[in-house]
Amino acid sequence: MVDLSRKYDVLVIGGGNAALCAAISARRLGASVLVLEGAPKFYRGGNSRHTRNMRCAHDAATDILTGPYPEAEFWDDLLRITGGQTDEELARHMIAESKDILGWIVEQGVRWQPSLGGTLSLGRTNSFFLGGGRAMLNALYLTAEQLGIDILYDAEVLDLEIEHGMFLSAVLKQGDGRAKVSAAAMVAAAGGFEANIEWLKQYWGEAADNFLIRGTPYNRGSILKILLEKGVQEIGDPTQCHAVAIDARAPKFDGGIITRHDSVVFGIVVNKHAMRFYDEGEDIWPKRYAIWGRLVAAQPDQIAYIIFDSSVLTSFMPTLFPPIKADSIAELASKFELDPAALEKTVAEFNAAVRPGTFDHTILDDCRTEGVMPPKTHWARRIEAPPYYAYPVRPGITFTYLGTRVNKQARILMKDGKPSANMFAAGEIMAGNVLGKGYAAGVGMTIGSVFGRIAGREAAQNARN
Repeated sequence: MVDLSRKYDVLVIGGGNAALCAAISARRLGASVLVLEGAPKFYRGGNSRHTRNMRCAHDAATDILTGPYPEAEFWDDLLRITGGQTDEELARHMIAESKDILGWIVEQGVRWQPSLGGTLSLGRTNSFFLGGGRAMLNALYLTAEQLGIDILYDAEVLDLEIEHGMFLSAVLKQGDGRAKVSAAAMVAAAGGFEANIEWLKQYWGEAADNFLIRGTPYNRGSILKILLEKGVQEIGDPTQCHAVAIDARAPKFDGGIITRHDSVVFGIVVNKHAMRFYDEGEDIWPKRYAIWGRLVAAQPDQIAYIIFDSSVLTSFMPTLFPPIKADSIAELASKFELDPAALEKTVAEFNAAVRPGTFDHTILDDCRTEGVMPPKTHWARRIEAPPYYAYPVRPGITFTYLGTRVNKQARILMKDGKPSANMFAAGEIMAGNVLGKGYAAGVGMTIGSVFGRIAGREAAQNARN
C-alpha cells in the first residue's frame, strides 16, 4: 500500500517512458519516489505502449545498428524536419545526451533487437525495442518496483498546489474521494492533450471530430492545462503535432502502430475529389511519414485514399486492415464513393508523367514525374498492374506539441522567465521545445528518455538541497 501521508522527495506525474526514466533516475540517486499513473494498470504507459524504436546518436556500428549516426547528422536531420523551429541549445544537448541512453536504458532492463528493414530505412539510426513498447515499459516498471519506487494506478491528478513557482502538493482522485500528496520536487511527464477532442477543436474547429487518436485515451492534457494556468511558460504551436495517416477503419482511440500506413511512397494519395494534393516521394519515409496526418487533416472531410497496384502489394509492412481490392480503377473508385471518371483521369495523368528510372526505395532515386502537379520527385512508377488497391486514411494524432518550456536541466520555466524552484518536465508534455513542427522516427522516445533521465536526476538533487 502506498502511504500518501508521507512527504516524498520526488513526485512523478505520468506513467510512460519519460516518467519511468525520471523515477528510476531519481531513485538511483537515493530519492524516495512516487509515480502517479492516471490509467489503470493494464493501460499503463501512455503512448509508450505503442512505440517500437528510439533514435540516438552513436559513433560506430553496434550489434543492432549498421553504422555510425554522428551528433552532427542527427542535428542536421532535426533541423530539416523542424524547418529550424527548435530550441538549438536544448536540441543539441538532447542529441549529445542521447549517446549515453543506448547503454543506460539497457542497464534498466530494456533489451534491443536488430533493426527492421523495408520502408523504415532505420537500420543505422534507430534502435528497436525487443518486444516493442509494451515490453520496454514492463522492463522499466519491473526495475522501478525492484528499486522500491511507489506506483499508484488510476491516480488522476485533479489539481496542483503551486506558489511562486514552487510545487507544494498534488490533489488526486482516489476511489470516490480525494487525497493529497506532497513532495520536495515534482516531475510532470503526463503527455500532451491529443485525446481531448474539445481542446483540439479550439484550434482545428469541427475537423477535429474526424481525427483518430493513435495512442492512449488518457492523455487529455489536464496536467498541462493546470501548469499553464498556474504560471508556467508555454512553448509550441497548439496546431502542431505528430500526426500520421492511419487507416480510416481504426478505432477512435488506442489503435497504435498497427494502424499506420507505410505504403504512400509506393503509390499516389488522393482526396475525396480523387485529386492528388502532395508529393508522395518528397523524402525518405521516416523523415516524412509524420507530415501526412496534417496533410490529410487539411483535405475535405479529413479523408484520403492511398492508391497502388498489385506490383507493390508486398513491398511495405502490412497493417491490421487489408487494402480494398478492385479489378479496375473505376471499380476501386466506386468502392469509396469517389467519382470513377475523376480517379481514372488522375491516375492516367500521373502515369503519363512518370519518367523511367532505377527504383530504390532506400535512397532518393531518379524515378520521378514531369509535367504533373504536384510532382512525385522520387519512387514514381506507373499504376497499371491490376488488381488495384486502396487504403482509406484519416489523420492519426500521436501527440501534441503545445507544452511547458524547460531549460537544459529539464527545469520548468515560469512566465516571468525564471526557473521553477522545484518543478521539472519530461516527454511529450515538453516536446515542443525540441519539435516546433515535423517529426523523425524515434525522436519522441529520445525526448522522453533523455529529459526523463535529466529531470529525475535534477529533481533528486533539488530535493536533497
